[in-house]
Amino acid sequence: MEPENIRFGGGSPVTVLHPLVAVAMILAVGLIWFLPRKYVILPALFALFLIPKGQVIVTAGIHFNVCRIIILAGLARCVASKLLSPAAGRFDFMDRVFALWATSYFVINSLLYMQIQATIKNTGDLLDALGGYFVMRFLVQDREDIRRTIKALAIIAIVNAVCMLNEQRTATNIFGILGGMPPETVRDGKIRSQGSFEVFITAGTFGATLLPLLVWLWSHGKSRVLSVLGILAATVMSVTCYASTTLIAYAAGIIGLCFWPLRKHMRLIRWGIVVMLVGLHLVMHGPVWSLLEHIDLTGSSSSYHRYMLIDNFIRHFGDWWLLGTKDNGSWGWEMWDASNQYVAYGLSGGLITFVLFISIISRAFARLGTARKLVEGNRVEEWFLWCLGATLFSHLVSFFGIGYFDQIQFYWFAFLAFIPVAVFEATDSVLPQVQEALNPSYNLHAAR
Repeated sequence: MEPENIRFGGGSPVTVLHPLVAVAMILAVGLIWFLPRKYVILPALFALFLIPKGQVIVTAGIHFNVCRIIILAGLARCVASKLLSPAAGRFDFMDRVFALWATSYFVINSLLYMQIQATIKNTGDLLDALGGYFVMRFLVQDREDIRRTIKALAIIAIVNAVCMLNEQRTATNIFGILGGMPPETVRDGKIRSQGSFEVFITAGTFGATLLPLLVWLWSHGKSRVLSVLGILAATVMSVTCYASTTLIAYAAGIIGLCFWPLRKHMRLIRWGIVVMLVGLHLVMHGPVWSLLEHIDLTGSSSSYHRYMLIDNFIRHFGDWWLLGTKDNGSWGWEMWDASNQYVAYGLSGGLITFVLFISIISRAFARLGTARKLVEGNRVEEWFLWCLGATLFSHLVSFFGIGYFDQIQFYWFAFLAFIPVAVFEATDSVLPQVQEALNPSYNLHAAR
């Protein structure tokens, strides 16, 4: 029997496209096509994040939300401009792992359900993932592109923060007026602001994980006013959604930045954390992951649910390791709600997809750490790489409380696109042999 919480072929049966959204979409597509390459990222990001995902065009039963149309326009621009490979030809290991992860999810989840509707949905998700990631990789070519992208994200945060504050005052979401999303979100008597995002917790997570990047933008010294406003906006977004996950992710970014003076001792610190967790697991009455059930920063958090989700995920390993599972709803109360990115990929894509996702994070940390050691002594480059690492740590923490499924996934893809470019540029003055060690395709690129 098909679980009641899973239905494919749903969504709006008709097109939901507000006239203002239609104009904005057409304008964005036009700008993507005709602006110089370095500015294309701006209309792409503004359209992806400020147009609600519920705005959709339905054709022959297939849903094309505005985000997907923007991605297709970006891919078309890249093909037309002969930007057929990211960062001037430097495909690296992380690109390949990401492609394997997205493909694995598509294949395994389609095999799990064996339904044409599920395959259609997974095809759309594959387009979002591969298209979204590689459009960002094509458009982010150098450090200036990274800076420009962060500025755009800061503006998006400012717009959302103003609207989320207005939600707290009026209990009405301005973006909800456009259609395709609820006009307000109230839980446990509190207004949980969501801005242009599909749910409140992803809105807050966007602001929380953006903080370290905005701190770097401020420290760079060229965009002080925008970075300060962006930091304030990120804080507002993190707070007004009233979710413990976002507050913890916000704190994780700050903690990551505060470890800067100890950057030469991170190996010892990492092993110390591992030993501490193992020790706690041995002496606690419950497993070490049961610590999650004690985290409630808002008075209405589903912390016990997060703990039980991980606990059941581990206990039912045999149910999901091969092709994932669609029966997790039978594991216990609300176990159908996979509000954990790691668990969600395991349940939907099996062990292969789960391991590949962990590999993306592991590889990202490894490349940032290796690059920081290579440029040791150059505090400007070290600090930039460190801020990227703090941002990655903030994402890693947020994954324990939420799955990225709306616009925030494109922010995650953009951030991942920063890493290969940042590592290559930071070590550009290092000997070619070191470049080759970091990026095996370096010699091929140099020869060309």
